Amino acid sequence: MEAAFPPEQGERGPTLVRSGRPPRKLAGRVEERILDAAGRVFLERGFQGASVDEIAEVASAGKPTIYARFPNKQALFTAVVERLVQRNTSLDAFSCAGGSVEERLDALAALILTRVLTLETVGLIRVAVAEARRFPDLATSVSCMGRERPTEAVARVFGELAASSEIGASLAFKADKLKETARRFLDLVVLPMLMRALFGEDLAALRAEIEPHASRAVAFFLAACAA
Repeated sequence: MEAAFPPEQGERGPTLVRSGRPPRKLAGRVEERILDAAGRVFLERGFQGASVDEIAEVASAGKPTIYARFPNKQALFTAVVERLVQRNTSLDAFSCAGGSVEERLDALAALILTRVLTLETVGLIRVAVAEARRFPDLATSVSCMGRERPTEAVARVFGELAASSEIGASLAFKADKLKETARRFLDLVVLPMLMRALFGEDLAALRAEIEPHASRAVAFFLAACAA
């Protein structure tokens, strides 16, 4: 059975790579290998074009092994997106200490955009959008994960910020307002850049705009919070 190794990246997305048996040290990472392979196949083929047979080949895993963990292709795609969202919203290492509130929020906005503006994230969102009419539950699930989990992660950071700086006096940073404030922050920071990426603008060019865009969005956000 052939194995999948890290994909070659390019402007058109990952290239599927199959070569030999997987190293022994990877043999126990069955679910991770399946999700890695599924992510690459979905990006390359789309949801409709992807087959469990090809995913099994790329992952060096039998179809029964895949179906024992994921009952169908939709569940497999959802798991791929869920793992990506978890990675993108892991903000535990982000520190609210040091610098002004604006500088800290600039850094948070830049971190989030750096994780969002990747071939994998943009590509998987496109796949979900393309299947919205045929698989509305799939698109809804992806949409909810893509909004709720980042909102919760940013709200936790805002709670820390409110406890350690003068911005805690703002009504927008009261405990019962944090999730709504986080949602507004993400709308200002992420949506404009993500929409441009989804419509095909060059990702490298967009990533070069992250810092100035983050600075403008944060300045507007703080002005709104102070109003």
